[in-house]
Amino acid sequence: MSARVFVTHPCDKLPSYFGQRALDALRAVAEVRLNPQPRDLPTDELIAAASDCDALIAYRQTSGPARLFDALPRLKAFIRCAMDIRTVDVAAASALGVLVTQAGPGFNAAVAEWIVGAMIDLARGTSRYVQAYRRGEQPVPVMGRELRGAALGIVGFGGIGSTLCPLARAFGMPVLVNTLQRIEPREGVRQVELPVLLAGADFVVCLAPANAGTAGLFGAEAFAAMKPGAFFINASRGELVDEAALLQALETGQVAGCALDVGMAPDQMPSPALARHPRVVATPHIGGLTPPAIEHQALETVSQLTALLQGQMPAGAVNAGEAFRLKAAGWKRT
Repeated sequence: MSARVFVTHPCDKLPSYFGQRALDALRAVAEVRLNPQPRDLPTDELIAAASDCDALIAYRQTSGPARLFDALPRLKAFIRCAMDIRTVDVAAASALGVLVTQAGPGFNAAVAEWIVGAMIDLARGTSRYVQAYRRGEQPVPVMGRELRGAALGIVGFGGIGSTLCPLARAFGMPVLVNTLQRIEPREGVRQVELPVLLAGADFVVCLAPANAGTAGLFGAEAFAAMKPGAFFINASRGELVDEAALLQALETGQVAGCALDVGMAPDQMPSPALARHPRVVATPHIGGLTPPAIEHQALETVSQLTALLQGQMPAGAVNAGEAFRLKAAGWKRT
């Protein structure tokens, strides 16, 4: 009998956030059941829907609390179709022998390109002109800024930051980088402490990872330390920013404008109070929403399940040493 896998993506999100190619590949290796609702299932409903399933492929909003793993004794793997597993109780899964996996970053290029577009929009006021014309108004031209020669400050230098850097250099932007890891020397790029970056950058891009040490990283002190009239862009996570402090910095003009693809609203959406501000360019967490980016992670979950069914531990496994349900079922060679 083939493995049964439940895909938790809401039915209206499945085409965009999983895709037909990945779904066809999944059906080739397992019996697939889908979430019939246009919403993420609460834990109780998910338990009922997946009671006889061997694996879950979990949408980015699907949480993994302890009682989920406890109530699904047949479950062997919780396969997250995203990188973020902070809503998954990995300790509880490990105690019960359930493997947790996460997908790799297939969205680096997509998010880096979104950031470039956001910088151009902020610098030239494109969105404001478009909105004025659509209201039937004649917008007043305002002097814009060029990216060429403007300093870009990148806070956090993982996959997105390292992809963004050469794009910025192609525009003629000097780049300041703040990250814990030592980066390789490259022309036009300097690794600096955060105060130096904030004081010297015309565009400050938050790409730091979300953890206890970075919560509220951008608050009143950080915004006050920025070059007056600089722009702020957040493409990381909402909890890195003190939204009241950002709103105040926008009101005073200390921050000339900002672009947000994330925030503290549900599903990391920008908060409405900030999104409607006239100096804000906000998008609904779509930086990585392109077919190649989404397909990369969806296909990776299929590859992870396929590897498990072939007795192999896949890349992306978080708690491989504790996944004893796999061994008991004969999915993992001892």
